[in-house]
Amino acid sequence: MITEFSPAKINLFLAVTGRRTDGYHDLVSVPAPLDFGDELAAEANEAGFSLACDDAAVPLDGSNLILKAAQAFAAATGRAGGAHFKLTKRIPLGAGMGGGSSNAVAALRVLNRLAGGPLAGAKLAEIAVRLGSDCALFLHNAPVVMRGRGERVEALPVAVTARLRGRRVLLFKPSFAISTPWAYDRMARGAPAHYLPEAEAEARLAGWLRSDAPAEEILFNNMEGVAFAKYLALPGLIGKLRAEFGLAARMSGSGSACFALLRDDFVAAPVVARIRECWGAAAFVREARLFW
Repeated sequence: MITEFSPAKINLFLAVTGRRTDGYHDLVSVPAPLDFGDELAAEANEAGFSLACDDAAVPLDGSNLILKAAQAFAAATGRAGGAHFKLTKRIPLGAGMGGGSSNAVAALRVLNRLAGGPLAGAKLAEIAVRLGSDCALFLHNAPVVMRGRGERVEALPVAVTARLRGRRVLLFKPSFAISTPWAYDRMARGAPAHYLPEAEAEARLAGWLRSDAPAEEILFNNMEGVAFAKYLALPGLIGKLRAEFGLAARMSGSGSACFALLRDDFVAAPVVARIRECWGAAAFVREARLFW
């Protein structure tokens, strides 16, 4: 049995700039991995690929990205046989925290280890990009700049990653999820108002990268517009946290998970209490750190 950590991510910066002719969207994004996530275990199984999970809401059929990754790995290597996966699920579903993409990359990595490493990093990246837009991040294990539909990846300057590493993050998600396809469809229907022009997105990012400003200064997500218009609980709570505690809070990805960056000396208990008061006991609340 081989195990692989499957981290969650947050989007420090996410600018969706327009819809492509292939139906996907172009973006400029700075996602960052966390020290919080799922765990994927696998053992060889000559009968084929199968999946078990401790969360009954996770699909176990071919729609799961773990099994899609497994089939893609088998096709790329020509290997017979398979593996049985066991997923310990901690990342909430429908959260915009990259859980499915992270699981897919964990599957590629664990299969490559089981097989003795037949695929180099470039080949794994080629497979990963076809599986999902967030997958490239999880192959780098560090915050990156992602462009296009996520296939163009650029490492951040060393000085920038150094000032991000270890930052304390409070994650919070309401009991409901948001469908990523729904969110992108709503953006397209409201075009061009919901998009941020690529030149403006690049200018914002370049200005921050040239400076020594903290992560709070780059936080942005123009997917909030469509999500907040329908799910009023999100802007309602984020507004309270900004006004009452002065927190830099944003939605991650297409939501519904949100996050706030915390100083190391910040006492989070009153914030957690406020989240529970607004969203109830079913809300997911968890502290984590940016980690790689």
